[in-house]
Amino acid sequence: MSRTRTRTALLAALALVAGATGTAIAAVPGDAGVAAVPCTVDYTVQNQWDTGFTASVTVTNNNAAKSAWSVQWSYAGNQRITSAWNAKVTQSGTAVTAANESYNGTLATGGSVSFGFNGTYSGSNALPTTFTLDGVTCNVDDGGGGPTDPPDPGGPGGRVDNPYAGAKVYVNPEWSAKAAAEPGGSRISNQPTGVWLDRIAAINGVNGGMGLRAHLDEALRQKGSDELVVQLVIYNLPGRDCAALASNGELGPTELDRYKAEYIDPIAAILADPKYASLRIVTTVEIDSLPNLVTNTGSRPTATPQCDVMKANGNYVKGVGYALNKLGDVPNVYNYVDAGHHGWIGWDDNFGASANTFKEAATAEGATVGDVHGFITNTANYSALKENNFTINDNVAGKSVRESKWVDWNRYVDELSFAQAFRNQLVSVGFNSSIGMLIDTSRNGWGGSARPAGPGATTTVDTYVDGGRYDRRIHIGNWCNQSGAGLGERPQAAPAAGIDAYVWMKPPGESDGASREIPNDEGKGFDRMCDPTYTGNPRNGNNMSGALPDAPLSGHWFSAQFRQLMANAYPPLS
Repeated sequence: MSRTRTRTALLAALALVAGATGTAIAAVPGDAGVAAVPCTVDYTVQNQWDTGFTASVTVTNNNAAKSAWSVQWSYAGNQRITSAWNAKVTQSGTAVTAANESYNGTLATGGSVSFGFNGTYSGSNALPTTFTLDGVTCNVDDGGGGPTDPPDPGGPGGRVDNPYAGAKVYVNPEWSAKAAAEPGGSRISNQPTGVWLDRIAAINGVNGGMGLRAHLDEALRQKGSDELVVQLVIYNLPGRDCAALASNGELGPTELDRYKAEYIDPIAAILADPKYASLRIVTTVEIDSLPNLVTNTGSRPTATPQCDVMKANGNYVKGVGYALNKLGDVPNVYNYVDAGHHGWIGWDDNFGASANTFKEAATAEGATVGDVHGFITNTANYSALKENNFTINDNVAGKSVRESKWVDWNRYVDELSFAQAFRNQLVSVGFNSSIGMLIDTSRNGWGGSARPAGPGATTTVDTYVDGGRYDRRIHIGNWCNQSGAGLGERPQAAPAAGIDAYVWMKPPGESDGASREIPNDEGKGFDRMCDPTYTGNPRNGNNMSGALPDAPLSGHWFSAQFRQLMANAYPPLS
């Protein structure tokens, strides 16, 4: 249940500000010459349980631009803040101070910054009544629509900080039925998953299946009087997936105009229908596209001619920019750009370069960084959320963990640490400090009997890492229908600092690609990385593919994989 601080009668009427020239009164529309509201604060309790809670705070500065900021408030009860993100939060008695981090001190006139925290309480978790920004009293936005209110961030004038907070998430009935039909599948068939719009025909529905409007209508039904997020995967770029074949698309490398007119424009028009204005629509934009421009082009051993073409013609950058611009114009759409995973862009050569490429795309074709609400990592991949048995700072037998064959000089060993660090990198290159990350945990649980109970032997750095790692893939570059994988953390909102949600964007049980060549009219090729007999390429260190046998085309139901994912789930299924 989400709770937002309600404005007191005094603050509803005016904001009193001590200044050199006296008291400023909150502006009322039409009153020329009356001072504007100096700042507004939205304090929201996103989750609450018997002894604890998670809250988010968004502050908007309407005074002169700032290079540093400090927000203060006091609690009426015994609340204690235990951890925080995006701000340095200290507490003395009931008084709380939240100061900027090094990366988000800039606060422009009209600009906003958000931070969050976890806390404990007993008895009543009363909401604070007064906030200050650098000593100046702010009014508090409760969405009441009064004469001093700025646009409500949950209404037509803006967006909430974390769309998943306090909201249900759409359960795709088509996926749910397939899951429930499997033995034991009813244990997870009520979980929310992404709806993949992987070709133009998917907008209206393929082979009698649900189209976009049908999903949105069903989402309204599931929503009822609650808040609800519906998750869409925007996935049809020209020359799609230039480093793979199993997920190639219908549009050729030069068909950017078709992408715009026949794919993005119709989707944007449907999402803008006022009928769907009450939904929180999360779009994850063009999986695997932009990282390919960094890692699989030029003189790199992993380069492909197809990726070189897409970098040269700019259609990945232009296509993503166009999508962000058009979809970002819809007030209740939240764009999250795909950011690969730690086993792809966690290396020094890829980390900063990827953030710069994402910034280039986010400012192409009329888009701005304001059209990007956040980023998603590990989409349709298998990288472990958290490796508990070793860290990047460990040394064994005189060698750093980074020197192990598995880590291979990467700076990150799991997806959570990577997502949090990459978020900071994205802010440093110009994305808004309020961006949040999503992590796809649909297939990264790595449970079952093969899950290590502790660190590996300290004989060598390789025995230490390989014996303790949860991720049991042969190589971190393996991506197709991985043998031994399990369901990961169940979808949940605000699970960690900087993370808006764990999501199941890739519906468990949908194949990554066929194990053998299968003729089709979906534009999908045969990728040897989906063949269990394949001995590899430079992108997976010339190792075996680790793929399951007898897999169907990508996106088609793969019963054997689904059953294995349930059997190896971590946390285990009950």
